[in-house]
Amino acid sequence: MNISVDLGDVVAALALLLSIYATVKTILFNERQKSLIESQERLNNLLLEKEANESNNEKRANLGASFIKLGSNKHRLKIWNKGRAVARNVSLEFPEGNDIVLKSDLDEKFPLELLDVHQSVELIASVHMGTKPKLAVRVIWTDQFSDRNEKLIYPTL
Repeated sequence: MNISVDLGDVVAALALLLSIYATVKTILFNERQKSLIESQERLNNLLLEKEANESNNEKRANLGASFIKLGSNKHRLKIWNKGRAVARNVSLEFPEGNDIVLKSDLDEKFPLELLDVHQSVELIASVHMGTKPKLAVRVIWTDQFSDRNEKLIYPTL
């Protein structure tokens, strides 16, 4: 049995090898392309989540409280809004009792109808030798994000 190989057979064999090589390369390329698309989708989802969080932060007020000292014996409890939205119907509660902030000053100023961005309110604090160095203050307010926000803050003298 004599097998003769002519030029057409060699060209066909080379074409077959080239086609196998191209198929393998295409499969590898498609796998890399698929992983790139998945990575891009994860990045897009993270960007969307970040934008949603920033949008929510634009609607939130962030209230805080601290004691400030004026002179040698004068103290104030300062309530401020460091958020990006207006706080409405701001009220204060003292879960562990209030022996520092003057009740008359508190009754005159709270509930506060509106606390604008970067605005603050000061309450007169009566500090004496027996005063606890820490006061628990619950601040409750309404903003564009929620109808009831509350934050427990522990300002210290």
